Amino acid sequence: MTATPTMADLRQTLFSALLSDCLDQVGLRRQAMPSRIRPLDEAKTMVGRARTGAYMEVYHVEEGVNPYDLEIELIDTLKPDEIPVFACSNPARVAPWGELLSTAAQVRGAAGAVMDGCVRDIKAIREMGFPVFHGGIAPLDSKGRARVMAIDVPVECGGVLVSSGDLVFGDADGLVVVPQDAEAEVLRLAAEKLRGEKDTLAALRAGTSLRAVFEKYGIL
Repeated sequence: MTATPTMADLRQTLFSALLSDCLDQVGLRRQAMPSRIRPLDEAKTMVGRARTGAYMEVYHVEEGVNPYDLEIELIDTLKPDEIPVFACSNPARVAPWGELLSTAAQVRGAAGAVMDGCVRDIKAIREMGFPVFHGGIAPLDSKGRARVMAIDVPVECGGVLVSSGDLVFGDADGLVVVPQDAEAEVLRLAAEKLRGEKDTLAALRAGTSLRAVFEKYGIL
């Protein structure tokens, strides 16, 4: 990685398990989302800056109220490499993301989307090649089920506290969130660990015993 890595650098060089290890190393052991949060396409690596939205469960739509108002505002103000992160108060009851939001986000340069609720229109999203991490697949529109009540506020998505601007990284192994105030140290440790893992792999491929390699590099 370069001294100031770009999102493209991070996407090409890092992986979620590496970042999770480094977050553990700095004492942040609750930054990986649970295993139920999965990518629609495991071949995609997603990295970018969080833009948060908090969904509150509802059971009706008030007359004269646009139930999508703040959702639209978040998507329309996305910048390149940003990632909408939607926290749903009842994840199983709503699919806040589909083809239309994916299209609007993709043309604005968004790096992907994350929600602990469900996703729909999955065939179309996969064809678009837009990275989405989700907590399930269902046809349920958010209208009358949930409404974004605030954007760009700290949220708990999949049990992980996320703030707008945090680094979000997802791949086939899962998704991790790197808080902004720990990012520089975590990325420094990741670059260091990455070099060590390359040396470890080379030694293992050369036939050196696992114990000897671990004693030398301390990486497993």
